[in-house]
Amino acid sequence: MSNVDRGLDVSNGSFLLPSWPAPKQVKAFVSTRIGGVSGMPFDSLNLGAHVGDDIERVNENRRLFALSIGMPDSIQWLNQVHGVTVAHLPSDSDIESADAAFTQQKNQVCAILTADCLPVFFCDEVGQRVAVAHAGWRSLCSGVLEETLACFDDPEKVMVWLGPAIGPNAFEVGGEVREAFVAVQSQAEQAFIAKENGKWLGDLYLIARQRLAAKGVVQVYGGDHCTHTESSLFYSYRRDGQTGRMASVIWFEA
Repeated sequence: MSNVDRGLDVSNGSFLLPSWPAPKQVKAFVSTRIGGVSGMPFDSLNLGAHVGDDIERVNENRRLFALSIGMPDSIQWLNQVHGVTVAHLPSDSDIESADAAFTQQKNQVCAILTADCLPVFFCDEVGQRVAVAHAGWRSLCSGVLEETLACFDDPEKVMVWLGPAIGPNAFEVGGEVREAFVAVQSQAEQAFIAKENGKWLGDLYLIARQRLAAKGVVQVYGGDHCTHTESSLFYSYRRDGQTGRMASVIWFEA
């Protein structure tokens, strides 16, 4: 599969474009690790200000990323805590912590940061409501997708794109993680494969699709990257420990 087929902007490599039939006024991007000013181990487009990188370099990376995608200056960075709270922007701009952001105001940017966790983009068919959720396994299990979806009127008219996350061949977990998901939805058993060492390989993409389908979402796209194995494009906390963060951003224009 070529970079173009997978949604990679090949002009500079600094961002991905979701492959989904969203209305043209909906603008959505995921940054890669390419094209910034940070040194190792954050090389190079680290957008996370909480990982130990020099804050001036982070701010410059954020400026470069915003410039490359033509992003409005209304972005709100969340304090992510692996929960299920959804910030409704701009009214909740000072919310203490949240793991998803939703807006129905034009040119209001919603954003999350990831480095293995699953970024999930939402928009309605008319392009007047958008959201993005940070679905690490804890927040995914606890219902962050369902809480975000509740911001929309009709699940059947919501489009979802699953951004780059740790893939099913790399996400090794203990039995307690599998049990937590299965306790919420028995169908989640299908998303785990047993390993000889007593651990399990989990498929966050499949679990997300299952949870969304259970709520009536029929338009789900993406889910074909692996942050752990695609080291030239993505940061991965599992792979590297101390590392940078990618940003997933969405807004809509008039």
